[in-house]
Amino acid sequence: MEQNRSTLMAQLTASAKPEGRVVIAAPDLDRAADQLLGIIDPVNGGIRGAPKFPQSMMLEFLWRAGERTNNSRCFAAADLTLARICEGGIYDHLGGGFSRYSVDERWLVPHFEKMLYDNALLLELLALAYLRSSNDLFRRRARETVAWLAREMTTPEGAFCASLDADSEGEEGKFYVWSLDEVTSALGKDDAAFFAAHYDVAAEGNFEGHNILNRLKHMPRSTEDEQRLAPLREKLLSVRDKRVRPGLDDKVLADWNGLMIAALVNAGLALREPLWLEMAARAFLFVDAKMAHGDRLGHSWRAGKLIVPGLASDHASMIRAALLLHEATGEQAYLERALAWQATLDRHYVNPENGGYFLTADDAEGLVVRPSATTDDATPNANALAAQNLIRLAFFTGQQAWRDKVDRLFEGIAASAGENVFAHLALINALDLRLRAAEIVVAGEDGRADELLAAARKLPFLDRVVLRASRGLPPEHPAHDKIKAAGQSAAFICVGETCSLPVREPDAIAEAVRAARR
Repeated sequence: MEQNRSTLMAQLTASAKPEGRVVIAAPDLDRAADQLLGIIDPVNGGIRGAPKFPQSMMLEFLWRAGERTNNSRCFAAADLTLARICEGGIYDHLGGGFSRYSVDERWLVPHFEKMLYDNALLLELLALAYLRSSNDLFRRRARETVAWLAREMTTPEGAFCASLDADSEGEEGKFYVWSLDEVTSALGKDDAAFFAAHYDVAAEGNFEGHNILNRLKHMPRSTEDEQRLAPLREKLLSVRDKRVRPGLDDKVLADWNGLMIAALVNAGLALREPLWLEMAARAFLFVDAKMAHGDRLGHSWRAGKLIVPGLASDHASMIRAALLLHEATGEQAYLERALAWQATLDRHYVNPENGGYFLTADDAEGLVVRPSATTDDATPNANALAAQNLIRLAFFTGQQAWRDKVDRLFEGIAASAGENVFAHLALINALDLRLRAAEIVVAGEDGRADELLAAARKLPFLDRVVLRASRGLPPEHPAHDKIKAAGQSAAFICVGETCSLPVREPDAIAEAVRAARR
């Protein structure tokens, strides 16, 4: 028995130590994007076949590839996928929010469970897609999803619940589907016929005798039609609210809340929705006040009971939330909290073998082998979130040690990522940030500096970091001398070790970022 145990432990340990030094560079990312484009469904978006998952990390990877290579096919694939998801049955056209996945290849028939993390990741992508395309569909779905979050998924204290069940009255999707008679009873004959034509409602149903509301049919749409449909949706929503509701999983998970807080910050800035930043700050305050013991986070909170210790994913996700709130508001307290939680992550979760992190703490309940997977699941891997955080910490603190730390992490996990790039897309996305991040440093304390800062924060958020240099910059920062010489409020765009000349007009910042990357 001892011999078998020793052999098994040796094999398990060795499986976490891929051999060889692997370097992943921008050309590797571009080749991976080309391969991915080859398996995208050209009609429905997403990966070909069924079932279909939103694959948010994949869509972010395509977006980054489009920015890096100016390949319009990458943007087209991402936009097509998002548009079909937004129009399919996977989206709740009455109440807002996205279901977990679609069992078919058209995004029509969802598994009706709604997860907090899916909606967080999709919210960020919708904001990005709108910034680039100005397609109002993406902005509307983002707003409707946040309205659902506020109405159905927010605790009285302001934190976010984990999920909504798929079932009610013992039947999956019963709460969400309709018959034509039910629609007619609620809306009247003429309005029902109009609504049914736009939302694919028929007497025979579109799935197993029921109707899943969707807008996948390509019908002509006018402003007048949309204005007429809005109150009809509200009527049906009020009728639906009288049904037996699916169960609400109202526990608060630190990692999933971190994802939603970050999404609200990024999308709120992009879509100019300041109330979303207030929602994010309130949720952050709850997690910090109720789910932290000193500088350590718990994992799950419900009814006053906290499960501790938290996971690496809890710390990495909430560090990211803190850093984005710091970037959006300039409040130093968020940065200090991020630094404290990062110290906890490095003290209790670090994996000395690869510079990354174990999932569980060193003083958590003992397991045969501490989980140390580097692959994504339905959410970004904790190591990928940590890598992104370390890059931002380097910018916000001006300390090279954070860059050295993230480079060690990339080097340690590169062998695993090289063997299966598509299982490590969140890490690859963090690597793209490391290679291409544009730091926008705003100097000055007057109204012009505020305008420059606001313009910088509205730029696509995946590959830019905004820093207000109100406390000065360390001498080794490439913009240090330029700020001293500027004499008045200005923005400086820094890529790598090179910073631009002062940019004094808010409208010129976007072009200055593009020029700095050429």
